[in-house]
Amino acid sequence: MRAVFLDYDTVSNGDLDRSVFTRMPAPVEYFGTTEPGEIGERIRDAEIVLLNKVKLARGQLEEAAKLQVIAVAGTGTDNVDLVSARERGIAVCNVRGYCTQSVVQHAWSMILSLTQHLPQFARLTMDGSWVKNAESTPFAHPIRELAGCTLGVVGWGDLGRGVAKIAEAFGMQVIIANRPGEAALPGRVDLAQLLKAADVVSLHCPLTPATRGMIGARELALMKPGALLINTARGALVDGFALAKALRERRLAGAGIDVLALEPPVDGDPLLDPDIPNLIVTPHIAWAAREARQRCLADMAANIEDFLRGGRRGRVV
Repeated sequence: MRAVFLDYDTVSNGDLDRSVFTRMPAPVEYFGTTEPGEIGERIRDAEIVLLNKVKLARGQLEEAAKLQVIAVAGTGTDNVDLVSARERGIAVCNVRGYCTQSVVQHAWSMILSLTQHLPQFARLTMDGSWVKNAESTPFAHPIRELAGCTLGVVGWGDLGRGVAKIAEAFGMQVIIANRPGEAALPGRVDLAQLLKAADVVSLHCPLTPATRGMIGARELALMKPGALLINTARGALVDGFALAKALRERRLAGAGIDVLALEPPVDGDPLLDPDIPNLIVTPHIAWAAREARQRCLADMAANIEDFLRGGRRGRVV
């Protein structure tokens, strides 16, 4: 039996313990990265394929006659042709919940930085502005307390719940959006109502036909001028052009974005313009704490071991 990890360097820079894979029926062959033209050769004789970002299309799966299981290092599986995998009887497993603490921590780092204006005040300290005008420096950017504010959560899974738990510790009220495209649930509000009421809106829902572009110009116009938008979920949930326009026109206080519609943004992105005020964009790193990545490897190994015993742990196909 042959097992290959096609893009191990996208998960680890050498800081993870790979011994979690020692119980596999075959040693794992690790490739740092795999280009599209290399995929066919590398998976041709493999029964087990582990991957993170590499895309497996129908043609490549059809050539992998021995392939039994694909283990994805993450929750999203849109880089694998699931229809083709199902047709060929290839199991596909993902991992969930491995990075909850890491994503919650990142979301709150953005909320706090935007609320306290940490980069701006640090700049005033370093460029001499504080020395020149100490009296006005504390008021150069508006700071407010989060206590008494409202957090609106869109996506009430482990991530949304985790962010909400921290909000309660700050003395914030939490409101939850109904699932877009689905029936209303008790204790939740429609998205439009949430956007009007929230001081901070945090997105934690998957990308589906119902959620794609769910935050556009119309939705941003509903938000308070002093509100923040945080997106650590999927880039295509938000219309980047509309968000950039709202921030430039000061119709929104700020935004923290960890995900873009295309990653990496080889053709650019409207949110990468450096003149957009009060915007933090990070390169999809909310999941990347070392502890989270180690849990990810452990879950991948557990999924494969369970599959080989006839189980369905982590199965999406």
